[in-house]
Amino acid sequence: MTLTFGVIGAGRIGKVHAENLVTRVGDVEVLAVADVVEASAKELSRRLRIPKSTANYQDILNDPEINAVAICSATDTHAQIIEEAALAGKHIFCEKPIAFSVERIDAALKTVEKAGVKLQIGFNRRFDPNYARVKQAISSGEIGDLHILHIISRDPSPPPISYVKVSGGLYLDMAIHDFDMARFLTGSEATEVYSVAGVKVDPAIGEAGDIDTAFTVMKFANGVTVTIDNSRKAVYGYDQRVEAFGSGGAIATDNLYPNMATISTGQHIRRDLPLNFFMQRYVESYLIEMQAFVESVTQGKPLPVTGNDGRVPVIMALAARQSYEQNRPVQVKV
Repeated sequence: MTLTFGVIGAGRIGKVHAENLVTRVGDVEVLAVADVVEASAKELSRRLRIPKSTANYQDILNDPEINAVAICSATDTHAQIIEEAALAGKHIFCEKPIAFSVERIDAALKTVEKAGVKLQIGFNRRFDPNYARVKQAISSGEIGDLHILHIISRDPSPPPISYVKVSGGLYLDMAIHDFDMARFLTGSEATEVYSVAGVKVDPAIGEAGDIDTAFTVMKFANGVTVTIDNSRKAVYGYDQRVEAFGSGGAIATDNLYPNMATISTGQHIRRDLPLNFFMQRYVESYLIEMQAFVESVTQGKPLPVTGNDGRVPVIMALAARQSYEQNRPVQVKV
């Protein structure tokens, strides 16, 4: 079975998914791409030889030849397009988050359930080989019973203020990946969160109502303690690490580097800086997650990241924001 796709959104992440679907994922044909900036849709269509381009995503939803959509548009459009795609009978891959409120997410998921289509949320880091190996070590008991999980997630530089204002904030935009990773690795649900945060990188971020530096402690139902530290600016590059500590040992991941070379001189021993952008760091994970979605639709395999997996990290993010604002631990109710 060949799965026919329409890609909605021709920005940075839309280009990644379109390129993977056209060039690297099997049993797929991309028939159309849409973007509100029509020139972007046309350019991506031309470069990847996608037959159709449009400024109106509903042209994709109304196309009977298209079986599935990849929603890569602005976050505030995700829930609406999910609902419309479900009602049009399309299977759906959607970038995170579904929406900024639980009520809006629940409404979208209800529409998907009624329509009987598949929905996968784009938490790509689950598919990264490093995190997958940590998950294996925890699940298999290789490090004994898990006691502590520490996640480090620091960007090389903050996004533009124009993006900060519409992003939903650090917890919903950036740390949401780490909340998902905490659930994925612990295999449990958070019960309590306490987060301290501030503006250390750029005063303009604070003026926009957001924070750029945070440290979050979470209790999980299985007794594991999770700590997450986030920063919008690590001067040395994209810092993505995790350590899991258990009764029988520990496992930790390092950053990825452009090469494995070590330079030794009379003054120092050093290596080049780590990869500086998430598009480089997680390139394979974007491919693997899309392959998994296609196989779920065409081969009937279980969805690896469900709508509920998209819902719960939003609840965690909102609780973390509340904890920061009220300077107290907050119960997490999923």
